[in-house]
Amino acid sequence: MKLWSKANTSTSKLVEQFTVGRDKEFDLLLAPFDVLGSIAHTKMLATVGLLSESDAELLVHELQLIYKKTIATDFVIPDGVEDIHSYVEFLLTEKLGDAGKKLHSARSRNDQVLVDIKLYLRSEIKLLVESAHQLFNLLQTQSEKYKDYLIPGYTHLQLAMPSSFGLWFGAFAESLVDDMIMLEAAYRVVNKNPLGSAAGYGSSFPINRTLTTTLLGFDELNYNVVYAQMGRGKTERIVASSLVNIADTLSRLSMDMCLYLNQNFAFVSFPSELTTGSSIMPHKKNPDVFELVRSYCNRLKALPNEIAMITTNLPSGYQRDLQLLKEHLFPAFTELNNCISMVHLMLSNIQVKEAIVSDEKYKYIFSVEEVNKLVLKGVPFRDAYQQIGEAIEKGNFTYSTSVNHTHEGSIGNLNNVKIAGMMDQIVAKFDFIKPSNAIEALLQ
Repeated sequence: MKLWSKANTSTSKLVEQFTVGRDKEFDLLLAPFDVLGSIAHTKMLATVGLLSESDAELLVHELQLIYKKTIATDFVIPDGVEDIHSYVEFLLTEKLGDAGKKLHSARSRNDQVLVDIKLYLRSEIKLLVESAHQLFNLLQTQSEKYKDYLIPGYTHLQLAMPSSFGLWFGAFAESLVDDMIMLEAAYRVVNKNPLGSAAGYGSSFPINRTLTTTLLGFDELNYNVVYAQMGRGKTERIVASSLVNIADTLSRLSMDMCLYLNQNFAFVSFPSELTTGSSIMPHKKNPDVFELVRSYCNRLKALPNEIAMITTNLPSGYQRDLQLLKEHLFPAFTELNNCISMVHLMLSNIQVKEAIVSDEKYKYIFSVEEVNKLVLKGVPFRDAYQQIGEAIEKGNFTYSTSVNHTHEGSIGNLNNVKIAGMMDQIVAKFDFIKPSNAIEALLQ
């Protein structure tokens, strides 16, 4: 009989297969976090007298051994076991007997899953911050390296004004700063402890939820036990929305790269081994990496809406619909991290063409520069605009490819140090050291 089965009845095999779905697959990701939650819960139960000190010591020791198994690459949940929660309790009961049966006091599978997901999301956000920060640093490095490499700027995909690769790389670096702000907001929602809310209505046992909050390194409690359950679905949607911002940054960057690699632009190139060829056209060097990054990231943009639709019109309290959220959200972290990694690889090996704007076909991007030169000589702007416009129409427009932009954030004043300071400030707000120390203490 499964640990969660009703007495004297069994569930239809078809119903069981349908309701379990892919849950065991994603439970493998939650396994280490389920054990960590159980260690904290065990320690708390001992402090309120629901476990003896000796039982608690046995349980904690055995849970620490199980934790090591869960982080091994060959860890599996055996056939016939419903989920990771059942399996951990089965292993404990098999080894420790009645002590293992006591662990579930003052806890429901509902708040077990909640705390597992919160711990998992917290861990995944940390990895995402680290990879996004590495890409940010590369973008800034490339911005400084190529700050004097002018390129045409476009509006409406028409030639507009001078830009530079310094500006281009730096723009996506600063975009990641704002993306990180949104991710930090999501992290604050994630980093609240739902453990102790039980099935969503609390417990008559005198548990200490503040203690488990400290033990697991959470910043705060989800105080109201009903909201702790209502927060499932909402938390996932908030996290998904924060991932979408990074995905949008990568998607736009990738689109630009596809254009810039095109022979009609020919602003950049990459080593042959980083592009793909054609089955019949020997000259092809296709930007498949950027095309796939664009597609993956555009697909990720649908994620918040998928979660919103799954949770639309749900009443308060737990509903089985929420189980499906894992299938949508969990793989998104892997996809986004893979995209960041591939963009990092490509941009680390980019080859930027020099003297792009010396080609006469780009001469009109300097029209505003020539207008501004007249204005600096005292010509009213409207008159200067008219003069340059007439010169262009008559075919006698003359120009210089040198530019002198000095204001903050312009070609000649990128302000990369200021942008780096903003990134450092927001990354520091995550304070990953606190949960890391807490988890380390649980495993000692």
